[in-house]
This record gives sequence, C-alpha cells and structure tokens, in this order.
Amino acid sequence: MNIRSLTGFLALTDSVRGTDLRALGDLGRAARVEFTRAGFPIQTVRVATQPTLDLAPRDLPRFARDLQAACQANGIDYASLGALPSEHPLVEALAAAIAETEHIFAAAHIAGRTHINLRAIATAARVIRQIAAATPAGFGNLRFAALANCPPHSPFFPVAYHDGGTPAFALATEAAPLAVDAFDRAHNLGEARARLVGAIESAGETLARLASELAARYAFRFVGIDFSFAPYPQASRSIGNALEQLSGAKFGEHGTLFAAAFATDSLNRARFPRAGFSGLMLPVLEDTTLAARASLFTVHSLLLYSAVCGTGLDTIPLPGDIGADTLAAILLDLATLAVKLNKPLTARLLPIPGLGVGARTRFEFEYFANAPVMDGGASALKVFETDRQVDFLAAQPPAGFALDEPDAAALRESLARGDTSNQNLRENQ
Repeated sequence: MNIRSLTGFLALTDSVRGTDLRALGDLGRAARVEFTRAGFPIQTVRVATQPTLDLAPRDLPRFARDLQAACQANGIDYASLGALPSEHPLVEALAAAIAETEHIFAAAHIAGRTHINLRAIATAARVIRQIAAATPAGFGNLRFAALANCPPHSPFFPVAYHDGGTPAFALATEAAPLAVDAFDRAHNLGEARARLVGAIESAGETLARLASELAARYAFRFVGIDFSFAPYPQASRSIGNALEQLSGAKFGEHGTLFAAAFATDSLNRARFPRAGFSGLMLPVLEDTTLAARASLFTVHSLLLYSAVCGTGLDTIPLPGDIGADTLAAILLDLATLAVKLNKPLTARLLPIPGLGVGARTRFEFEYFANAPVMDGGASALKVFETDRQVDFLAAQPPAGFALDEPDAAALRESLARGDTSNQNLRENQ
C-alpha cells in the first residue's frame, strides 16, 4: 500500500516566502525515508493553506504562482489554495489561478452542516465551465472541487484546507490494494470483513507511530490518517475490482450498493486515528475497473453509492458542451446528500471540450484510466433563480428512535476509543 500524500497544513501570508515552507519540506524528506523503509512509500508531499479568504491576496493568480515556486524550492509537489466561499469575488479568479499553474489546487464551499448555498452552487458551476475552457482538454478541473459539509484537515486534494492554527499534517492512503487482497482471498463475508479490518489496523498502527515520531521531531501536529480506499489504474489497485470480488457483480450492476456499504462499514470498524473522509472513493477516471464499466452506471448511480459510502462525485468525465445549469443541478443533489446525511462530499466534474457522450477520453496522465464520457443530463432548476440559500434541520434520528442494548454497547465502546464513525449518533445522545 502506498501513501498518496503527506499533506501539511500551514497558515501563510499574502507574500509567500520559501522559508514559510522549509520545515514542511524537511519533514517531507524525512518522512519519505522513514515510511518507505517501513514498506509505505510516499507518492507526494503537499501543502494546504488556511481558507484563501483569510489570506485575502490582492492578486490570486500571482499568489498561486508564488506558492508553486516556493513549493518547488522546498521539495513539495502540490499546493492547495485552501477553500473559498463560492460567492466571494476571489472565486472568479480561480480559473486563471489554475490555468496559470500546474501544481496548484483550489476548492469552493457550496454547503455547510445545515444549509445549501444556491448562489454558491451556481458560481461553482460557472468556475467549472471556465476552467474547462481555459485548460487543455479541460484537465484543469482535476484541480478544482466543490465542497459540501467538508471540515478542515482532510489530506486529499482538492478538499484540503487548514484551520489557521499551528502547523499540522495528515496522511492520505492509497488503500484500495488492501480491499482487493482481503476480498479476493475471503471465502465469506465474515472473513472478508475480518481480513480487511485487520489489514487496516495493522497498517494504521505503523503509520500512526511513525507520524507521531515525525510530528514531535519537527514541531507539527499529527491530525490523523485518511484511510480511504483510493485507487490507482491497475487491477490490483482498483477499488472497483475489490467490490466485484466481494459481490460477484460487475460494478454498476445490482449488488454494487451493498458492496460499497460493506466496504465502508469494514473501514468504520477499524481503529486508527482518523482524518478526512476515511471512506470509499469511486473516482471514475482513476480506477481501471470503474473506467471499464462506465456504461453500466450513471451520475445518479454514483450519487446513490455516495449515500452509503464515499466522497461524492470524483473525476467524472462529462460532455464538453454541458451547461452551467446542468452542472449546478448535479452539485445541488450532491450538496443535499451531504447536508441531509451529515457527511462530507465533494465534486470534481470534468467537462471535456470537443467530446460528447460516449466518446473516449484521451488523457495521458499516470493516475488516469481513460473512459467514455458520461451523460450528465440536462437541467435548469428554477430554485437558482428564486432563492439564495436553503436551510435544513440538523440530521436527527427517527421519532421514538432508541438503540437496543447491543447497539448501545457498541456505541459506548466506539465513543470510549474516540472512533468518529458514529459521529451522528454521538450528537444525538
């Protein structure tokens, strides 16, 4: 299993200096040695700032260029501009900031814990269209995400942003191989779960120990591991392959929802210091199996699976002529799931200029498996014309809801060990 990223979280100023990143660069170099020696190579070292609104750079594209140069000088591979409220004027400069750089990511909030910002969604949809037009083959949208109900300190990009406090770091895993191995070798569901939980906990113990030692050595906070089943475009590292091994169904057929929920449940049972999503990722263009099965599922299918697992809609290839209205409608459905289920979800939507539904993408990128362009539909919702924001009640258990004793005991044990997988239940106790 590889570590996709060691992501540092730093509070910066508008005038980026190389010295601001020196300590993270030193930590990253030491971590590459220590983790590789332990059998967990680090693919990238990254940095995420506090929300760009707090930075308030006068010239966002210039700030992005300066940040990229400072990262390169310190051995840091990628940087995130934090996250912006999508209605802020700086959002309009995001397309230029991404177009003028190669290693800078950005994100914009479209929903919080109990509200959906309709104007923010409309703005984010326009930004996606702008980036598609401003970068070759629309590839720049790999580096932009719309965020719904996402807290700070997720180490995966583009969602990553800092809370503005003292320097911190987290680990993002490429854990799909653990699921492939566990499900391929198991004879039944109980064995599959036990193998996967055991593999996660064994790896998590080593990762947490090494990270804590590095945090003490370099005066950083270690804020946890995002042990998500991120894939790589090989069958042995494909989460789609793992789910097919478990269910016996091709990804997208009936049974996929169960497999997604089962894998997520297994991850939730494992004990390790959690950060970010710690869930099931289904990035269409990053997974060999998902790319091959793209004709068997839809954007609606992926939203359904997100209800029981993952991170939302990730690296979805869409027609180049898809309208901002349709993109906004897709983002609205995603934001609704995030708010009503109280879970973090993101969207990375990739309209590809010149390609229509069914045409095959032609990216030459190590982390992509090319796939047919998916049908995004067509929508123009009147709510974007009439309202600015919609609020929802915080997620509550059904009327008369009560845990039976086995579930109550499991919850008490979970809370005692600091497990965040039952966050919703904790809030309602």
